[in-house]
Amino acid sequence: MISTEDFAALVSSRICHDLISPIGAIGNGVELMTMTGHSEGPEIALISESAQSASARVRFFRIAFGSAKEGQAVGTEEIGAILAARAKDGRHRYIWREDGTIDRSEVKLTFLAVLCIEHIMPRGGEIRVARDRGAWIVETDAARTHLDPELWNAVERGEMPQHIDSGRIQFAALVLALEARGSRLAVRRTDARLVLSF
Repeated sequence: MISTEDFAALVSSRICHDLISPIGAIGNGVELMTMTGHSEGPEIALISESAQSASARVRFFRIAFGSAKEGQAVGTEEIGAILAARAKDGRHRYIWREDGTIDRSEVKLTFLAVLCIEHIMPRGGEIRVARDRGAWIVETDAARTHLDPELWNAVERGEMPQHIDSGRIQFAALVLALEARGSRLAVRRTDARLVLSF
Protein backbone atom coordinates (compact mmCIF):
# COMPACT_ATOMS: atom_id res chain seq x y z
CA MET A 1 0.00 0.00 0.00
CA ILE A 2 1.37 3.40 -0.97
CA SER A 3 1.86 5.87 1.88
CA THR A 4 0.11 9.23 2.00
CA GLU A 5 3.47 10.98 1.67
CA ASP A 6 4.47 8.95 -1.41
CA PHE A 7 1.05 9.51 -2.97
CA ALA A 8 1.35 13.29 -2.49
CA ALA A 9 4.87 13.26 -3.98
CA LEU A 10 3.68 11.29 -7.02
CA VAL A 11 0.78 13.72 -7.54
CA SER A 12 3.23 16.63 -7.35
CA SER A 13 5.55 14.94 -9.84
CA ARG A 14 2.67 14.32 -12.25
CA ILE A 15 1.37 17.90 -12.06
CA CYS A 16 4.83 19.38 -12.59
CA HIS A 17 5.56 16.93 -15.44
CA ASP A 18 2.33 17.83 -17.22
CA LEU A 19 2.81 21.58 -16.74
CA ILE A 20 6.43 21.89 -17.87
CA SER A 21 5.75 21.04 -21.54
CA PRO A 22 3.02 23.64 -22.23
CA ILE A 23 4.96 26.29 -20.30
CA GLY A 24 8.03 25.53 -22.38
CA ALA A 25 5.93 25.68 -25.55
CA ILE A 26 4.73 29.18 -24.63
CA GLY A 27 8.33 30.31 -24.19
CA ASN A 28 9.36 28.73 -27.50
CA GLY A 29 6.41 30.32 -29.28
CA VAL A 30 7.30 33.77 -27.98
CA GLU A 31 10.91 33.27 -29.02
CA LEU A 32 9.86 32.27 -32.55
CA MET A 33 7.59 35.30 -32.83
CA THR A 34 10.43 37.58 -31.77
CA MET A 35 12.93 35.95 -34.15
CA THR A 36 10.62 36.34 -37.13
CA GLY A 37 9.93 39.98 -36.26
CA HIS A 38 6.19 39.46 -36.06
CA SER A 39 5.86 40.88 -32.60
CA GLU A 40 7.95 42.94 -30.24
CA GLY A 41 7.18 45.20 -27.30
CA PRO A 42 6.46 45.11 -23.59
CA GLU A 43 3.57 42.68 -23.94
CA ILE A 44 5.73 40.00 -25.55
CA ALA A 45 8.53 40.66 -23.04
CA LEU A 46 6.06 40.19 -20.18
CA ILE A 47 4.79 36.89 -21.61
CA SER A 48 8.35 35.66 -22.14
CA GLU A 49 9.47 36.58 -18.61
CA SER A 50 6.36 35.03 -17.10
CA ALA A 51 6.86 31.78 -19.01
CA GLN A 52 10.50 31.60 -17.90
CA SER A 53 9.54 32.27 -14.30
CA ALA A 54 6.80 29.63 -14.38
CA SER A 55 9.17 27.09 -15.91
CA ALA A 56 11.80 27.76 -13.23
CA ARG A 57 9.23 27.37 -10.46
CA VAL A 58 7.84 24.12 -11.85
CA ARG A 59 11.32 22.61 -12.25
CA PHE A 60 12.20 23.62 -8.68
CA PHE A 61 8.91 22.35 -7.22
CA ARG A 62 9.18 19.07 -9.12
CA ILE A 63 12.34 18.26 -7.14
CA ALA A 64 11.21 19.83 -3.84
CA PHE A 65 7.77 18.23 -3.68
CA GLY A 66 7.97 15.42 -6.22
CA SER A 67 8.93 11.79 -5.92
CA ALA A 68 12.60 10.98 -5.22
CA LYS A 69 13.16 7.29 -5.89
CA GLU A 70 16.25 5.42 -4.75
CA GLY A 71 19.09 5.71 -7.28
CA GLN A 72 17.83 8.91 -8.90
CA ALA A 73 20.40 11.70 -9.09
CA VAL A 74 20.63 15.32 -10.16
CA GLY A 75 23.73 16.94 -11.63
CA THR A 76 25.02 20.24 -10.30
CA GLU A 77 24.73 21.74 -13.78
CA GLU A 78 20.96 21.13 -13.70
CA ILE A 79 20.71 22.39 -10.11
CA GLY A 80 22.64 25.54 -11.05
CA ALA A 81 20.37 26.16 -14.06
CA ILE A 82 17.22 25.75 -11.93
CA LEU A 83 18.49 28.11 -9.22
CA ALA A 84 19.74 30.66 -11.75
CA ALA A 85 16.34 30.71 -13.46
CA ARG A 86 14.60 30.98 -10.09
CA ALA A 87 16.83 33.93 -9.14
CA LYS A 88 15.76 35.97 -12.17
CA ASP A 89 12.88 37.53 -10.24
CA GLY A 90 15.54 39.42 -8.29
CA ARG A 91 14.30 38.67 -4.78
CA HIS A 92 16.70 35.90 -3.85
CA ARG A 93 20.22 34.92 -4.84
CA TYR A 94 21.42 31.33 -4.56
CA ILE A 95 24.96 30.06 -4.12
CA TRP A 96 25.36 26.29 -4.57
CA ARG A 97 28.80 25.13 -3.41
CA GLU A 98 28.59 21.38 -4.03
CA ASP A 99 29.91 19.73 -7.19
CA GLY A 100 29.17 16.45 -8.92
CA THR A 101 26.05 14.31 -9.12
CA ILE A 102 23.86 14.33 -6.03
CA ASP A 103 21.20 11.93 -4.84
CA ARG A 104 17.79 13.36 -5.73
CA SER A 105 16.42 12.84 -2.21
CA GLU A 106 19.25 15.02 -0.85
CA VAL A 107 18.54 17.76 -3.39
CA LYS A 108 14.87 17.50 -2.40
CA LEU A 109 15.82 18.18 1.23
CA THR A 110 17.99 21.17 0.32
CA PHE A 111 15.29 22.66 -1.93
CA LEU A 112 12.69 22.29 0.83
CA ALA A 113 15.10 23.95 3.27
CA VAL A 114 15.60 26.77 0.76
CA LEU A 115 11.82 27.23 0.53
CA CYS A 116 11.58 27.40 4.32
CA ILE A 117 14.27 30.08 4.43
CA GLU A 118 12.64 32.03 1.59
CA HIS A 119 9.42 32.08 3.65
CA ILE A 120 11.12 33.97 6.49
CA MET A 121 12.91 36.43 4.17
CA PRO A 122 10.19 38.87 3.07
CA ARG A 123 12.80 41.30 1.71
CA GLY A 124 14.75 38.61 -0.13
CA GLY A 125 18.47 37.99 0.16
CA GLU A 126 21.21 35.46 -0.43
CA ILE A 127 20.84 31.75 0.38
CA ARG A 128 23.93 29.53 0.41
CA VAL A 129 23.99 25.73 0.15
CA ALA A 130 27.04 23.56 0.83
CA ARG A 131 28.01 20.18 2.24
CA ASP A 132 30.40 19.90 5.17
CA ARG A 133 31.67 16.47 6.25
CA GLY A 134 28.56 14.77 4.93
CA ALA A 135 26.06 17.24 6.42
CA TRP A 136 24.11 19.69 4.29
CA ILE A 137 24.29 23.34 5.33
CA VAL A 138 21.70 25.87 4.13
CA GLU A 139 22.34 29.36 5.45
CA THR A 140 21.51 33.03 5.09
CA ASP A 141 22.03 36.36 6.82
CA ALA A 142 20.10 36.33 10.09
CA ALA A 143 19.24 40.03 9.99
CA ARG A 144 16.97 39.44 6.98
CA THR A 145 14.92 36.70 8.63
CA HIS A 146 11.75 36.70 10.73
CA LEU A 147 11.35 33.33 12.46
CA ASP A 148 8.21 31.89 13.97
CA PRO A 149 9.72 30.04 16.98
CA GLU A 150 6.79 27.64 17.37
CA LEU A 151 6.99 26.59 13.72
CA TRP A 152 10.78 26.16 13.64
CA ASN A 153 10.96 24.40 17.02
CA ALA A 154 8.46 21.80 15.79
CA VAL A 155 10.46 21.17 12.61
CA GLU A 156 13.69 20.89 14.59
CA ARG A 157 12.07 18.32 16.91
CA GLY A 158 10.90 16.34 13.87
CA GLU A 159 7.25 17.03 14.64
CA MET A 160 4.53 18.10 12.23
CA PRO A 161 3.98 21.85 12.74
CA GLN A 162 0.57 23.10 13.83
CA HIS A 163 -1.54 25.42 11.68
CA ILE A 164 0.08 24.54 8.35
CA ASP A 165 -1.45 26.27 5.34
CA SER A 166 -0.54 26.26 1.64
CA GLY A 167 1.99 29.06 2.16
CA ARG A 168 3.92 27.00 4.72
CA ILE A 169 3.45 23.47 3.38
CA GLN A 170 7.22 23.26 2.76
CA PHE A 171 7.80 22.98 6.53
CA ALA A 172 5.58 19.90 6.77
CA ALA A 173 7.17 18.44 3.63
CA LEU A 174 10.64 18.99 5.12
CA VAL A 175 9.68 17.11 8.30
CA LEU A 176 8.40 14.16 6.24
CA ALA A 177 11.43 14.14 3.92
CA LEU A 178 13.86 14.24 6.87
CA GLU A 179 11.96 11.42 8.57
CA ALA A 180 12.10 9.32 5.40
CA ARG A 181 15.90 9.62 5.36
CA GLY A 182 16.28 9.14 9.11
CA SER A 183 17.70 12.66 9.49
CA ARG A 184 17.02 15.54 11.84
CA LEU A 185 17.24 19.26 11.30
CA ALA A 186 19.44 21.51 13.43
CA VAL A 187 18.70 25.25 13.47
CA ARG A 188 21.38 27.65 14.65
CA ARG A 189 21.00 31.40 14.72
CA THR A 190 23.63 33.97 15.61
CA ASP A 191 23.60 37.74 15.20
CA ALA A 192 25.00 37.29 11.69
CA ARG A 193 23.78 33.95 10.34
CA LEU A 194 20.86 31.55 10.27
CA VAL A 195 22.14 28.03 9.61
CA LEU A 196 20.09 24.90 8.88
CA SER A 197 21.97 21.60 8.89
CA PHE A 198 20.90 18.00 8.39
